[in-house]
Amino acid sequence: MPELPEVEVTRLSFADRIQGARIASVRMGKPLRWPLGCDPAQLHGRTVLEVRRRGKYLLLDLDPGLLLLHLGMSGSLHFASQQPEPGAHDHCDLATTQGVLRLHDPRRFGAVVYADSQDAPEAVKLLGHLGMEPLGDGFSLPNFYAGLQARKTAIKQVLLAGEVVVGVGNIYASEALFIAGIRPTLPANRISRPRAAKLHSAVRDVLARAVLKGGSTLRDFSNAHGESGYFQLEAMVYDRRGEPCRVCCTPIQSMRQGQRATYFCPQCQKR
Repeated sequence: MPELPEVEVTRLSFADRIQGARIASVRMGKPLRWPLGCDPAQLHGRTVLEVRRRGKYLLLDLDPGLLLLHLGMSGSLHFASQQPEPGAHDHCDLATTQGVLRLHDPRRFGAVVYADSQDAPEAVKLLGHLGMEPLGDGFSLPNFYAGLQARKTAIKQVLLAGEVVVGVGNIYASEALFIAGIRPTLPANRISRPRAAKLHSAVRDVLARAVLKGGSTLRDFSNAHGESGYFQLEAMVYDRRGEPCRVCCTPIQSMRQGQRATYFCPQCQKR
């Protein structure tokens, strides 16, 4: 599943090219997770003001209105001056005066949703529960620590839930916990403030490095240029079960948490 770095990399790969473009037509294919919420023809003639990100959602600010895009489990966006005829898994084409933005999604868990504004019910339903942005100035240590103290769930599950901090998916939660030296099963409310500070820093560092590496391509992720990411090549623990820890040489272990694979070093992450 594309996580925050992959979504941010996708945004950076086409945001400047579509900014200021006028929508000429919108083609919707097979139904996605949620309906568009308006007649596609109503979007014709509107201008794309900018492309923002909130968690794993891309927000296309229009004049007027807002499009919320989610890549789902296996979706990707591609922006080009022209696109070939849509295939079976090409479910949305946003044709503009500066190019065509296409959503390709084999599993159709992605979404393109229209809202009148970010305060509209459709947008609040999707964005209103999201926690702090880890790469933004609002990601404060006091609020992060307070959020951990209020939860007894295992720390990795708290990170994945997205209510304290948003967008720290499975890969990057495992990596951040390793850097902070915290066992993934430790209850969040048992993490001291100094250790919370280490995790706070690790979350920001891991996600920022992943963006610089173009995200992670485990199966089929690519940005809007069609380029793969490379962060997975320098992962410390993720998907390295049985391989020696890059710090202490102890074999990396794995387990299941909430039906997701968790990777950790039993020596570097004792507690």
